[in-house]
Amino acid sequence: MTGGIVLRRNCQVGFNRIAGFGLNLFSEDELYAIHCAILEILHYTGLKVESKEAQDIFYSNGCYVDRQKNIVKIPPHVVEDAIRSAPSTFFLAGRDPKNDYVVGDKGSAFFNFGEALNIYDPFTMEYRKTTKKDVGNAALVCDAIEEMDICNRAVGSDEYPGQMQSLHNAEAIFNNTTKHCFIGPNSGYNYKKIVEMASAIQGGMDKLRERPIYSATVCPTSPLQLTPEMSDVVVEAARAVLPVNIVSMAMAGASAPVTLAGTLVTQGAEVLGGIVLNQLTHKGAPVTFGAVSTIMDLRIATAPVGAPELGMLSVAMAELAKYYLIPSFGAGG
Repeated sequence: MTGGIVLRRNCQVGFNRIAGFGLNLFSEDELYAIHCAILEILHYTGLKVESKEAQDIFYSNGCYVDRQKNIVKIPPHVVEDAIRSAPSTFFLAGRDPKNDYVVGDKGSAFFNFGEALNIYDPFTMEYRKTTKKDVGNAALVCDAIEEMDICNRAVGSDEYPGQMQSLHNAEAIFNNTTKHCFIGPNSGYNYKKIVEMASAIQGGMDKLRERPIYSATVCPTSPLQLTPEMSDVVVEAARAVLPVNIVSMAMAGASAPVTLAGTLVTQGAEVLGGIVLNQLTHKGAPVTFGAVSTIMDLRIATAPVGAPELGMLSVAMAELAKYYLIPSFGAGG
């Protein structure tokens, strides 16, 4: 899967030139119109933010906070400041320096998708729940594939309680790859524990900041909600000055408007809201602008990740991220 995160210097994409093949969805004026629609939502409708700490951060930086309804409304100038302070490039380290990458410019990195809940056992062909051993084996496979630039958490340690799975996922992944890791921590507590693991591997927190081998992945809850679990990770990552990947997973026709344009604006507001929280906590903290959104299959109530609409929304978000000069993350394939 493509994740618009960067990286190879010899794999440049998207240069403007006279000849060649490309895909430009929007004009400059259309991108500005989309941006204005996002600003309108953040300013007048707002986001549901239940974390009291996150509410305090927003409030102390000029945002309107309704503490009874847990609604945060973000003025346009606060959003614009956060877009400007978010870095356009940053460093992702591998445990082996040969797997180091720099996020930014117009490069494109590739990594596996996640998180599969069931797999066909490669030896017995049994269809079963995934285990911690599967997490490690998947990381080992990703480590061996040259085309995979980053190791994403592919499956989950389903034999462990849900609240603690991410810690077991992290242990299995760290021990089976030399590449940079993307792991969803699911809570601020788990995030700090995973950072402790990464810090121990690198020889201390200062060394981890110098060579960050781990990025957290968090998701807003559509429509327009930053849950405490998500907000806590965004805040802690900013304090640690470590990368965090904010990824909307809206479903057109279910958790977002049925139109792709409406879904694009909704997911843009969700991700920008998270980026604002991140930058208000620590200006210049590394953060990515991501989306893995699709349509709702109304026949069987699922999210079809193979639908063409997923690709369309991913390209649209990448265009918007490029407009903001913030690195992007998206799904493909």
